[in-house]
Amino acid sequence: MRLPLTTTFLINLGTFALAQTPPAQTSFEVASVRPSQHEVGPDYNNQITQSSTSFTGRNATLRRLVAEAWHCQRDQVIGPPWLDRNEFDIEARLPEGATIEQVPFMLRSLLSDRFHLRAHSETRPTRVYELTVAPGGPRIQPIRPGQTATAEPGLHFHGDMSQFAGLLAVQISMPAPTSASVPVIASESPTPVLDKTGLEGVYDFIIDLQPEIGTDGFTFWKRVLGDQLGLKIGSSKADLDFVVVDDALKIPTTN
Repeated sequence: MRLPLTTTFLINLGTFALAQTPPAQTSFEVASVRPSQHEVGPDYNNQITQSSTSFTGRNATLRRLVAEAWHCQRDQVIGPPWLDRNEFDIEARLPEGATIEQVPFMLRSLLSDRFHLRAHSETRPTRVYELTVAPGGPRIQPIRPGQTATAEPGLHFHGDMSQFAGLLAVQISMPAPTSASVPVIASESPTPVLDKTGLEGVYDFIIDLQPEIGTDGFTFWKRVLGDQLGLKIGSSKADLDFVVVDDALKIPTTN
């Protein structure tokens, strides 16, 4: 999967359980789910945005939707290959008074109703990377209410640290570039990155990326994290939860 160098990533990574107690509100007020008219492929799909009133997905794969519903990384969703191929457009409105924290449960209900999704959870020992704060402290600060997004050349990130950890999982999986003119392709099975920074809030920053010929993704990002963000990363093992998709429709039922 090729990744553009200037973009905004919204990727979640966290723990979950299928048996979590849902909040009082578990359904969108109204929702439209349709196969995307124009599939765009892994370089540009899975565009998801949320607000206090709406949930929108553009060219979102079912794997991404399941990951969003259980607040985990896409590679923690196990199922048939078509989960990554079919793309869908979703427009949903939250009920009055609903909170962002209730959205994953509403999305679970939507996947059950429209895709007849059946899934179970499994815990597996897994090799992971842990993202932590460097000894000198972070060089980034959460954005203030009303602060505008950064507009400079480079890799633009906007989100919380768990989302940044998900971005790193993909970036670190990229092999060493052999030419400055040939883009590298991320691994199909990135090693998960766990957010252990303890940093809260939403961040908006630009990372200056200068590809280094012959340098693997982990070595490259280890240096970038330390020099530009005041963060560090290391290898570890952890018991991770996975969502196993037992059955789902390839085409959702009509709205």
